[in-house]
Amino acid sequence: MSDQKDIQKINSTGFFALVIGLVALACSLYGIFSGLESEDPARGFLSWLIGLSFWLSIALGLLFITQIWYVFHARWPTIIRRQCEHFLSVFPWLFLLFIPLFVIPQMIGDPGVLWKWLDGTNLLPGGQGIVEDDPLYQWKSIYLNSNAFITRAVIYFSVFIGLSYFLRKWSFDTDITGDIENTHKARRLSSVGLFLLATASTLAAIDWFKSLDYHWFSTMYGVWFFAASMRAALSAILIYCIIVSAKGYMKGTFKQAHRYDLGCMMLAFTIFWAYISFSQYFLIYNANIPEETYWYNIREHDGYGVKNSWWAISLLLIFAHFVIPFLLLLWYKTKVVVSRLIFVSVWILAFHLIDLYWNLIPGKVIDATATHGYYIRQFSVEIFDITAIIGIGGICIWSVCRSMLKAEPIPIKDPNILKSLNHSE
Repeated sequence: MSDQKDIQKINSTGFFALVIGLVALACSLYGIFSGLESEDPARGFLSWLIGLSFWLSIALGLLFITQIWYVFHARWPTIIRRQCEHFLSVFPWLFLLFIPLFVIPQMIGDPGVLWKWLDGTNLLPGGQGIVEDDPLYQWKSIYLNSNAFITRAVIYFSVFIGLSYFLRKWSFDTDITGDIENTHKARRLSSVGLFLLATASTLAAIDWFKSLDYHWFSTMYGVWFFAASMRAALSAILIYCIIVSAKGYMKGTFKQAHRYDLGCMMLAFTIFWAYISFSQYFLIYNANIPEETYWYNIREHDGYGVKNSWWAISLLLIFAHFVIPFLLLLWYKTKVVVSRLIFVSVWILAFHLIDLYWNLIPGKVIDATATHGYYIRQFSVEIFDITAIIGIGGICIWSVCRSMLKAEPIPIKDPNILKSLNHSE
């Protein structure tokens, strides 16, 4: 990187993001500990999990995109791929930020405060006994136990970090050596890595998100998380590229044709997300099996036939997270006009976060005074949700800034760089 002003700007941005991130994370940790004495001690941990899942989904989506471009030998996104590679540096930090979700419950003597099945003595909602006596848990206990959980988490992050490390290393090395073999190695790794990443991300979504309610069954949950991650990643990288191209870092390289193609991919994955979300609901609705339908029931009514807050969120996901972006992205101008594209990208990211709320927050909270022995956790945006999102985001932005100083703004010696720079619609 030759421009000293760019270096200073990146350094100052990274330092500012790090300071804000650490302060916000400290606030989130305070929220976790201060909430332990409340009637719902898991809510503070869910705030942290929401923040982690938001940034993890973006990182995983970018890792998927990078490998897909390699496998299909896509030439047009070469300059965009470098920006994705910078964000792939966040996985080691996300691993460190995942650890408190497991360690803090062990420290306070309540390992099952978030994932109930981590403590077999936890009461089941409705006074139906304890977890270890639950027949559904007993069938799943070989998979759902502390040692297996830790081992799998380490394996998942090893896959994420390992794939990111080699893809970044070979790409950055090409800037120095110009060796085309680095590109060939990245393509070969990606052809295998896509399957490894698909498996790891699917099982991670099951372990960390779906098992919050271990009674539930769904074979499409991992695909939902993939579709949601791709939408979030495309929106995030579009905003990032537009910002750095306007501020000089990529000025003159990120063009209308690149925006158009990324916009087309956003439209495709908007449709795919809707298809997967509807298919999961439709299959469970038709099968009408109580072990499956209750997951949707608690996202509709409070157990007494009265619509709860999640009913409105469900409608928002249908109309605001699918219909509106779908209609907007059908228009050509939306995919090329910067202001419109930024609006749609921010819109999708906002409702992606709402989608994560809808999937992670609802649950049965034990309450002896309630008629059924529990109440349904309702939609609410807590202050510690915001601090977790900002805190983890600050660490991610700091990591991206550090990575930006280690490589050229675009892969100048990549064999496909001219095709990307001269890309046209």
